[in-house]
Amino acid sequence: MSTFLRTTAVLAAGALALGACGAGGSAEASGPKTEGGVTTIKVGASPTPHAEILQFVQDDLAAKAGLKLDIKIYDDYVQPNVQLAEGALDANYFQHLPYYEAQVKEKGYEFAHFAGVHLEPFGLYSTKVKNPGELADGAQVGINNDPSNQGRALELLAQAGLITLKDGKDATNATLFDIATNPKNLEFRETDPAQLVRSLDDFDAAVINGNYALEAGLSPSKDAILVESGEDNPYANLVAVRKDEQDNAALKKLDELLHSQEVKDFITRTWADGAVLPAA
Repeated sequence: MSTFLRTTAVLAAGALALGACGAGGSAEASGPKTEGGVTTIKVGASPTPHAEILQFVQDDLAAKAGLKLDIKIYDDYVQPNVQLAEGALDANYFQHLPYYEAQVKEKGYEFAHFAGVHLEPFGLYSTKVKNPGELADGAQVGINNDPSNQGRALELLAQAGLITLKDGKDATNATLFDIATNPKNLEFRETDPAQLVRSLDDFDAAVINGNYALEAGLSPSKDAILVESGEDNPYANLVAVRKDEQDNAALKKLDELLHSQEVKDFITRTWADGAVLPAA
């Protein structure tokens, strides 16, 4: 992964105003550039596993397809969409459909997306108990404060019988206010998703996003005391582009490569413990 390690990390740019990147995007946005028969795509991604998957495409598949990937790494869930709307990126690969839809609705982004590439199962992790049933009355449980993911965490707990949700509430729309019963009187502590894994020892248990668990060296199959099923799961991560670029041949080729058998084999080989799963 030496090339991957040299990829430039892009930190959140505080000077960028979110309000400036609404529906219209930027006049500078002009799509991928072609020179000498090779089209360069600037694509933003989370470090793990997104950037690693993209690096595999760059190292093994892109040249034959006439592409070069300029991978920009982001450690947050805000800037990749900001930068895409502003034209600093040609595409991003870090989000699942519910998050994408929430952001488009809230910010007015004029985006389009391709089909999901991979899934990172959510897990309930603990350094204090070995299974969910051991959680004591009043146990403190860390849960993400991201509305598009909080319902997903709650449904995982509901499937294990730790809570129940009100009728009509599920992974796509539930919040803490939609808990119907809480037999163990669990005390939920809303926390930024990136902080949950770092604060795990402060909780009795925490539901952690798959990519952050991976970055911390946690395995859903080995370390989680409860793990989300990948079957019929709507949370596959996808490539987003600006709407006026959705028919761009280079972007469509990138998406085709990401859905190739070579990438599926790379995912199952690299994350053999099921921490990352190819989307159906």
